[in-house]
Amino acid sequence: MISIDCFKAYDIRGELNSQLDESIAYRIGYAFAKELSAKTVVVGSDVRLTSVPLKLALSAGLIDGGATVTDIGMAGTEEIYFATKHLGVDGGIEVTASHNPKNYNGMKLVKAGSVPISGDTGLFAIKANAEQLDNKWVAERLAHYCNEQSIDAEAFYNGKAHVESSKLEGTGQYNEQSCMPEYISHILSYIDTANLTPLKLVVNAGNGAAGHVVDAMENAFKKSSIPVEFIKVHHQPDGTFPNGIPNPLLPENRADTAEAVKAHGADFGIAWDGDFDRCFLFDADGEFIEGYYIVGLLAEAFIEKNNDCKVIYDPRVYWNTEDIVARAGGTPIKSKTGHAFIKERMRKEDAVYGGEMSAHHYFRDFAYCDSGMIPWLLIAELVCTKKMPLADMVSERIKAFPSSGEINSKLKDADAALARVKAKYEPMAEVIDTTDGLGLEFGNWRFNLRKSNTEPVIRLNVETKNDIPLMEEKTAELLAAIRDE
Repeated sequence: MISIDCFKAYDIRGELNSQLDESIAYRIGYAFAKELSAKTVVVGSDVRLTSVPLKLALSAGLIDGGATVTDIGMAGTEEIYFATKHLGVDGGIEVTASHNPKNYNGMKLVKAGSVPISGDTGLFAIKANAEQLDNKWVAERLAHYCNEQSIDAEAFYNGKAHVESSKLEGTGQYNEQSCMPEYISHILSYIDTANLTPLKLVVNAGNGAAGHVVDAMENAFKKSSIPVEFIKVHHQPDGTFPNGIPNPLLPENRADTAEAVKAHGADFGIAWDGDFDRCFLFDADGEFIEGYYIVGLLAEAFIEKNNDCKVIYDPRVYWNTEDIVARAGGTPIKSKTGHAFIKERMRKEDAVYGGEMSAHHYFRDFAYCDSGMIPWLLIAELVCTKKMPLADMVSERIKAFPSSGEINSKLKDADAALARVKAKYEPMAEVIDTTDGLGLEFGNWRFNLRKSNTEPVIRLNVETKNDIPLMEEKTAELLAAIRDE
């Protein structure tokens, strides 16, 4: 028995060789197949140098666990979500570490129908089963598929696979299949492509997995004479990430997209993280648009398309979303932050759309899963049908409900900081919301304060009603209380 510590609350993420290697990947595959009694599983991998070796070792474990594996190749997480439902298989696994450093990798797991697997719904049971496997037996089974019995750390890190796909093909339980045509057709179904007027878009894949989907979409547009031009930045997949790890949520990672938008006179810009389950938007001036305001735009778009409908949102900032949904005749429903909670609530309510300020957007017809491609398509359609620049669509909403954005404070004692803020502000609050962290409202301003699940960090969000100076004042005041300054 061994101890595996790369299992998190919602996925698998760990440092290479110390927390995650081919042996552990094999164990996970075997335990996944057994825990789910899975007979068919689809797998994919991002562009990291170690993703293919891990995926093939994972596949070997799945096969030995009794499953037939369909490998869709290099893919983003949402392609696994789509393929799992489209192919009607028993589960899906994407090998990815998203925006983590290069020396990390991981996996995202779903059941049949792309239902997420979290700590509460089977992830930790898979962990326990993987830990119980006999070390000698695992080594023998992995060696059956490998050129070498031991794993060379340097070779592994540099992406030299020990498990070769040819070794798996001989089992009769491993096949490679592309779902790209069906996937492109599906994501384009969220808009009426006839509404698209000439657009010039900057697209920054960050050398991650998004580029091949952009290329496929570009070909589909050309075949249908749809007048959309793509200006491609850091487009080629490259697991060495020569331009840095793709994570546009960090302000220092936005300049290349912003500058390209301005240089090319684009209508707007799009940037993705490594596995492109999130997209980030820039207006025609290259200004980054907070994900919070995109949630409002997408909510309105779906209500217009579906008449009265339910929209799920997270509790960090929500006044803008609630206002838009209510005005449009929809029903706003608050959910705890996190993809497992949002997806579960969406299924329960049969909500057409769910959005988080972190740029995760969820869609009922996409198996209630998040997509980094569908949002920008909907925004492109809005820009064309409203004949209005993206900046104009969000400027009034930003003015009406200004927000601080999420501010993280790394502390020695996060619990003590939360207690300080609670003692000072809760007695004065008009509304107390504990859906996720501490949410307090005071008439024309409110805040949400949450602890990180994985590190001693407090996350603060502040918003006001039509009062930027008040938002700035309260943000500074709260940060002083949090940091005990």
